[in-house]
Amino acid sequence: MKPKMNYSKAHAKYIKKLKKEKIIIKFWQVIVIVGFLGLWQILADTGAIDPFFFSSPSRIFNSIIELGQSGTLFYHIWTSLYETILGFILATIIGVLIAIALWWSERLRKVMEPYLIILNSLPKIALGPMIILWVGSGTKATIVMCVLICIVITIISMLNAFISCDSDKVLLMKSMHANKLQILFKLILPNALPDFVSVLKINVGMSWVGTIMGEYLSSKAGLGYLINYGSQMLQLDIVMASIVILCLLAGGMYGLVVPFEKKCKRN
Repeated sequence: MKPKMNYSKAHAKYIKKLKKEKIIIKFWQVIVIVGFLGLWQILADTGAIDPFFFSSPSRIFNSIIELGQSGTLFYHIWTSLYETILGFILATIIGVLIAIALWWSERLRKVMEPYLIILNSLPKIALGPMIILWVGSGTKATIVMCVLICIVITIISMLNAFISCDSDKVLLMKSMHANKLQILFKLILPNALPDFVSVLKINVGMSWVGTIMGEYLSSKAGLGYLINYGSQMLQLDIVMASIVILCLLAGGMYGLVVPFEKKCKRN
């Protein structure tokens, strides 16, 4: 049972102001999205924009219902979600481990650093045909594309976080005869925790980009496939419906990362 906190009147007033500000922000966030959707629908109904090219909220909603009733919607959602989550996890774990290895060996870091910069600037879509030849088409190719897009930025971000740790603290631990493993777990990793949360937030978006790109290249299922299919068949309602679902899923994944950020800030 948490002890009851006794706040001063000024502090209680400040807390109340923060809560009020949060409510106002949430209110305006809802107003913005409702206003945008309402204006979009009105413009489509009045003919100010062509619904064939721009669709409309009602047409998107009907497309989602139709896809759900056909039994294909959840299959495509699950395919993309599975590929994204697996690629996200693999890229994050492998990227952090490689960053640790590069921090551990300064010589290895100096050798690999220019190649990391080159790989980061390389458009990953250019590797698409090679990925298909290496691992085949479908889910494997999509996951590899997702990992390739996320892993380099994970390595660079985490490596920068590791080497930016306060050198005085490192010297202090060395003076206390701490070995490199102890420095890593007691100082380097805890110090890099905020950067790790930032990497997770970045990878949420990048992993979805990788998944959609992979499904564009070689997939017969997933939201990327639906977007590609809809554009080829000029069924833009399906394209827009897939994009809306994609935004909701990406937002949901981002929401799972936010608690880690709040916990990190409290610590």
